[in-house]
Amino acid sequence: MENHWTRRDFMTTGAAVTGALVATPWNSPPQAMPAPPTESVPGLAMTLKVNGKAHHLTLDPRTSLLDALREHLQLTGTKKGCDHGQCGACTVLVNGRRINSCLSLAVMHEGDSVTTIEGLGTPEKLHPLQAAFVKHDGFQCGYCTPGQICSAVGALKELQAGIPSHVSADLNGPMRPTDPELRERMSGNLCRCGAYSNIIAAVREVAGEA
Repeated sequence: MENHWTRRDFMTTGAAVTGALVATPWNSPPQAMPAPPTESVPGLAMTLKVNGKAHHLTLDPRTSLLDALREHLQLTGTKKGCDHGQCGACTVLVNGRRINSCLSLAVMHEGDSVTTIEGLGTPEKLHPLQAAFVKHDGFQCGYCTPGQICSAVGALKELQAGIPSHVSADLNGPMRPTDPELRERMSGNLCRCGAYSNIIAAVREVAGEA
């Protein structure tokens, strides 16, 4: 005898089979997901030369230069702002050139000479740019100031070396510390207080003396 399945028969049978296959009641509490395995990264022994002093460290190879300075050497003058290389608060000098330390790994700088704001001057003998920032009131909250000063040191070295910027009129001639030139070179350092005019006045004074 031929069987004739209706849609009601199919739905009823399917529901019964599905219910038999489900082992956990619908109202049971959700099961906790197993925790992912924790990856252990071995520390890497290295030596960082900071402000003229050698420091022997064992670091996770993923440690940024910024975190090595702040968390391992307690040189907290270098500030962590955006941690994405956009604000310039973490600017330091490596072999005399300015870099964003949040974008650079510490292991990349073994053998390099790193200078932070603590290595530029002392309260008893300020670096000329530090003194000029005080004189021209080039800071308000002061959070960006260490990066501003380190960046200005690097910028003036670029000027003296004849390295052009985007606004330099003559790529082969002497680089003059005009306001547009200094603003362009310092544009990677943000000041949320808006002390830009005083910052440029401080850098321009030191550039003129140099």
